[in-house]
Amino acid sequence: MFESANLGQTVAKEAYEREVPALRASLLDAQYDLFEAKRFPVLVIIAGVEAAGKAETVQRLNEWMDPRHIVNHGFLTPSSEEAERPPMFRFWRALPPKGRIGIFFGSWYTMPILDRAFRKTSVAEFERSIDEIRHLERMLANEGVLIVKFWFHLSKERERKRLKALERDPATRWKVPKRSWEFFRHYDRLMKVNERILRETSTAEAPWTVIDAWDEHYRELTVGRVLLDAMRARLAGQAAPTVTAPPINPRVENVKLVRSLDLSQRIDKAEYDRRLAKHQGRFAQLLRGKKFDGRSLILVFEGADAAGKGSAIRRVAGALDARYYRIVPIAAPTDEERAQPYLWRFWRHVPGHRGVVIFDRSWYGRVLVERVEGFCSESDWMRAYDEINGFETELARNGAILCKFWLQISKAEQLRRFRERERTRFKRFKITEEDWRNRKKWGAYEQAVADMVDRTSTDHAPWTLVEADDKRFARVKVLKTIVDRLEASL
Repeated sequence: MFESANLGQTVAKEAYEREVPALRASLLDAQYDLFEAKRFPVLVIIAGVEAAGKAETVQRLNEWMDPRHIVNHGFLTPSSEEAERPPMFRFWRALPPKGRIGIFFGSWYTMPILDRAFRKTSVAEFERSIDEIRHLERMLANEGVLIVKFWFHLSKERERKRLKALERDPATRWKVPKRSWEFFRHYDRLMKVNERILRETSTAEAPWTVIDAWDEHYRELTVGRVLLDAMRARLAGQAAPTVTAPPINPRVENVKLVRSLDLSQRIDKAEYDRRLAKHQGRFAQLLRGKKFDGRSLILVFEGADAAGKGSAIRRVAGALDARYYRIVPIAAPTDEERAQPYLWRFWRHVPGHRGVVIFDRSWYGRVLVERVEGFCSESDWMRAYDEINGFETELARNGAILCKFWLQISKAEQLRRFRERERTRFKRFKITEEDWRNRKKWGAYEQAVADMVDRTSTDHAPWTLVEADDKRFARVKVLKTIVDRLEASL
């Protein structure tokens, strides 16, 4: 990989000064076109060896373009908030919106490289990190993000010279912390890891540009030219390289998952009160216990219109201390959310340790309402199964306990509840024209639910189908499922 860095390339100062004004003007033009169009964001990743001029190049890009429309992030040691969440949380939160340029100085590559080079992770764990990075970048590219990645390379001897030169000058000595020499001592080991991860993650949708960073003029001009060409190509209408979702084999028989539910199950009032109190009490005890340290709980509620999601959530919340849980209602995305990749608005609500988040509808909207109503392309919702499974795997690996509920009612019961809502003054807000339109597509939603459960019910994030014609039965089943899952996980 590093043989492609055109080692030894230099640019004379005079040539550099002649080219910079035109390059800077062109970059500004492209940046303003990007900002005006707001069709896609640009993510620039700057990585490489120590003392290769990464910080200086980031500064130069900010000088050449309008810094008001650039989002810069230098990722250092994770904050306490970040440390309690999956490693990708801090990067998702920092993604630039459409129309802006984000520069990541340090990224999701840093820790996998260092952990493997210093033998903190196994080969298998390193390979898993590579797979996760490819998965993330493929997802971002499919969401329209233009990813431009630069790796600054220095030979071992040149890195030594650069470090010594910086150290000799009192004005630049601060740029050489102890870790720089520690990394240099392990140069060969780091290079093997770097070579592997760069080869494995240089893809059509997110290729690496490896640059010999010895000559600052060559380095800066190369970065500027590559970034400009990439933005111009996308602005001119060149489509982003996408990975086509694998075809989904028709499995019409899986609709039996929904249709075979026994919706006649009932609980009388006395039994309901007894069991509800029992499960709420046990639920509260489990969350207060020491075994919940380092863990979190994520509850996902989906269901047919008028299936009783809200009332089930209220019974769950009734067992909790209001200081330690959040209910996140998911509706149509806001302008801010539409400017980001699809999963961004859910990543921002991921809880820290001992946190509880309840999603009233969720990321499954892409394979339910967006699929059925045609709000996204077929390719978008087909690849969403894999993206969702990856998202939930990251949550579970970080200690989250996931419980996902689909509340199902019969078509006749839904009609009865719709009419009751129309008659009852304080329930009228719960019924809209959209509910009646959705009812006409009952079969399409039924098939979408069956596909969703079939393809996203995993060991670490299983679906529970809840028979909800009787609200009491549904609430008790939800609470019992949560308690059982907590007990098994803790």
